[in-house]
Amino acid sequence: MKKTDPRIDTYILKSANFAIPILTYLRDLIHIYCPDATETMKWSFPHFEYKGSILCNMASFKQHCSLGFWHGSRLSDPDKMLALGDKASMGHLGRIQKIDDLPDESILGDFIIQSMQLIDSGVKVVREQKPEVSKELDVPEYFLNVMTSKARQTFDNFSYSQKKEYVVWITEAKTEATRERRMATAVEWLEEGKIRLWKYAAK
Repeated sequence: MKKTDPRIDTYILKSANFAIPILTYLRDLIHIYCPDATETMKWSFPHFEYKGSILCNMASFKQHCSLGFWHGSRLSDPDKMLALGDKASMGHLGRIQKIDDLPDESILGDFIIQSMQLIDSGVKVVREQKPEVSKELDVPEYFLNVMTSKARQTFDNFSYSQKKEYVVWITEAKTEATRERRMATAVEWLEEGKIRLWKYAAK
């Protein structure tokens, strides 16, 4: 019996129309080749675990889907199917826009089985520890000056990358009028506690 998670049902149904059959197909395929797979949500997108370890994940975006294998770098891939992932923002099979973009079922099934075998053998994913670097962001004085106290409080509580998204958006404006308009919008969003790319954040 499939060990499903209703949150993934919701995730699939809320995806773009083109993505629903792709995600449904991948989900079914993973359970066929790994009957013991357990579903969960991590980092706001579907993951599949096997014996308590991450097996693979899938996600949908505005115009494409992705499939990633936790041990992707260790999988045997004689046909270089996983190399496509180098061109994608995430995942190992590039931008999946239709089921025909996927490798044959036998190839995908083999990747799943290999991933299970790696987990069975006790292989762990070792993430390289990067030295912590103190980051300082140069925030234009003119942007700080237009912020309300509430907007400034939100901005100050944001992470470095979240602050940078706003600063880059403001400073890259081609004209003063565009910059003024963007700053007004930024203040409005900050007062509402929103990050710069809130429209694209996973819900």
